[in-house]
Amino acid sequence: MSSKESGQQPVKLAKTLTNIDALALGFGAMIGFGWVVLTGGWIQEAGTMGAVAAIVVGGAIMAVVGLVYSELTSAMPLAGGVHQYVLRGLGPRFAFIGSWALVGGYVTIVAFEAVAFPRTVAYIFPEINALPMWDIAGDTVHLTWALIGVAGALVITWLNVRGVKQASIAQNFTVIFLIVVGILMIFGSATRGDAGNMEPFFTPGTAGFFTVLIAIPFLFIGFDVIPQSAEEVNVPARKIGRLVIISVAMATIWYIMVVVTTSSAMSGDELAQADIAVADAFGSLFNSQLMANILIAGGIAGILTSWNSLMLGASRLVYSMARTGMLPAWFGQLHPKYRTPANALYFIGGLSLLAPFFGENMLTWLVDSGAPSIIIAYFMVSVIFIVLRRRDPGMDRPLRIGGKGRGGELIGWTATVLTGALFSVYLPGMPSALDWQPWLIFAIWWGIGALFFFRVPTGVKPGPNAGDEVLAIVENRRQAKTDRA
Repeated sequence: MSSKESGQQPVKLAKTLTNIDALALGFGAMIGFGWVVLTGGWIQEAGTMGAVAAIVVGGAIMAVVGLVYSELTSAMPLAGGVHQYVLRGLGPRFAFIGSWALVGGYVTIVAFEAVAFPRTVAYIFPEINALPMWDIAGDTVHLTWALIGVAGALVITWLNVRGVKQASIAQNFTVIFLIVVGILMIFGSATRGDAGNMEPFFTPGTAGFFTVLIAIPFLFIGFDVIPQSAEEVNVPARKIGRLVIISVAMATIWYIMVVVTTSSAMSGDELAQADIAVADAFGSLFNSQLMANILIAGGIAGILTSWNSLMLGASRLVYSMARTGMLPAWFGQLHPKYRTPANALYFIGGLSLLAPFFGENMLTWLVDSGAPSIIIAYFMVSVIFIVLRRRDPGMDRPLRIGGKGRGGELIGWTATVLTGALFSVYLPGMPSALDWQPWLIFAIWWGIGALFFFRVPTGVKPGPNAGDEVLAIVENRRQAKTDRA
């Protein structure tokens, strides 16, 4: 039976990304807009070194998770990443849970960037706040403001439908510009900053530390875009895994640099009064509003890189779930010309079009609602690492983390414990417990997931053939549907 008769597309994802493209996707995904709007609050809540300490601790947790990802990516360089790992290790139902969790994290960030884009533009052009529509949690939403976010979402979606290579070219240019802005920040701080402004280095108690720590999963999500797009990366599997680690290290250095340079530019009281603290601090270093606007342009570059990368990662994961029958087949259809998962991109892009109409408060709500889902996915990947080390020790692992002995398992257990502990900080009663709005968004996402959960193919045991067995079940379903028609 032909692929056309079975309803499957005869085309495959195009393998067009180089190692530089993949690294730019991973690093660019992590360096979104959060560093622009959140840094001032971090310094106020935790102190300069308190914020740095939280970033180092969070970056170390993400690095351990990145090690786990690196081995699994080298062993299974397939589109969907976590979806493929959990399918082989624990079977289809757990694969759905892990995949849906990560898609939820991706979607919240894609939506976040659709809100962040007009927020950034408004810093340079305040006059875009026109034609008020309604108030949400004390923030007035303006039609012109929201439409700028909509326009950005349409462009990013169009770029990704056109092809991953075209999207990666745009990604490379914006990452280069972002790095130039970072170099200027270091130069300004080193030549014109004042160490006295960095005090207090720590604030009393632990609440400030945890305030920064709870944002870490949201800030660092993106290195896993590399595994999601593994079928489109034209480099050896071993190198793909290494790119994951490099991208995490680069992001950690970036966030530390932003905190230190910002705190050296202005006193705590001045940062508290700033519109966007990082931009105002940068302008203060050079005594120039133009430089502040250049920093905002760097923020826009960060928005575009993160937006683009996570749109790519989310669509590949949705595509993989549809390919294995966990989502409707419509999501798994590839564009006949560009060979991209166009319908998945339309769906994710469509969700991001709605976010700007909820106003600026959505920035915080999306950060807080997406982080728990991200941690669920990372926890499951860590568990799968241990499961596959024990159940399938002979699996080809071009990049083996920690050797063949207990060293590798220790890394897996460390990642499992750390991600489980990180999830606990979001719960009620903790110093950094989330408000009700993020939990509502979280509940809505998982409520939608519950509807699709019952589509998951059953009767498939975990193992190296789990993917083939699921695909066979999906094919039989399609054939039965064709016969009935």
